[in-house]
Amino acid sequence: MNSFACIRLRNNMSAAWLVLATVALAFGASGCAKLKARDMLNKGVAAYRDGRFDQAVENFKQAKELDPTLTNARLYLATAYATQYIPGAPSEENIRMGDQAIKEFQDVLSVDANNISAIDGIGSILYNMAGTPFNRPRYEESKTYHMKHIALQPQDPEPYYWIGVINWTLAYRSNLEMRGQYNLTHPRSPLTEDLPLPADVRNQYGEDSGALIDEGIKNLNKALELRPDYDDAMAYLNLLLRRKADIVASADERASLLKQADDLVDKAKEIKQKKMETPVPASS
Repeated sequence: MNSFACIRLRNNMSAAWLVLATVALAFGASGCAKLKARDMLNKGVAAYRDGRFDQAVENFKQAKELDPTLTNARLYLATAYATQYIPGAPSEENIRMGDQAIKEFQDVLSVDANNISAIDGIGSILYNMAGTPFNRPRYEESKTYHMKHIALQPQDPEPYYWIGVINWTLAYRSNLEMRGQYNLTHPRSPLTEDLPLPADVRNQYGEDSGALIDEGIKNLNKALELRPDYDDAMAYLNLLLRRKADIVASADERASLLKQADDLVDKAKEIKQKKMETPVPASS
């Protein structure tokens, strides 16, 4: 081999080693960042458990920045915001906290579209934010996330239950408003909640909430099919059956629906009592 070829070989080898060294350095820096990210994640979890939520948020933010692939950092950050949201508190800071939780949960879904924890997190925070002040679109948006959960895990009774709760909330609100409007124009004969609706109000209520009521009943029945002792689902099914009774014209059908509702109340009480009497197994 001539001297020129030897020099070129040495140059090529030097260039190859330089590339390898650069790659190794990059991988080393990346690995170091990932280790720091997991350290920040662990510190955040410890702070969260101690109730130091502001510190937990900062730790989770750093973990997310150090390792964007660390999904748990994104999820825990969203959860830390959601934990600090107080349902019903109308302050700007509280609303900002709820909005930030939604944003972070959506960030999780941007990298893991089927993440059940993030889907449930958004559904829950939207439901909590929809109550005060009343915000129907937020309730309806919340329901879409419970439907996403069902599409991914159709054997889980929880999302069916929440759809029933949301539909009852909307149907009950409409019922109260219609009874209130009627009472304003009929002050001498107020329409209390236990009385059947007059025909014109009943028809209007059926048009407004009939589909919601039927959908809610269907979902709560599905929840009970999947979990027969689901006493909370029984409680809301009882409430929706009472709203169903307000849209039927037949007195006999109304009485039958109210009887079914009363029976569910008794059954739910019985199940709750059994649960209270059953000792909780000691954790190992």
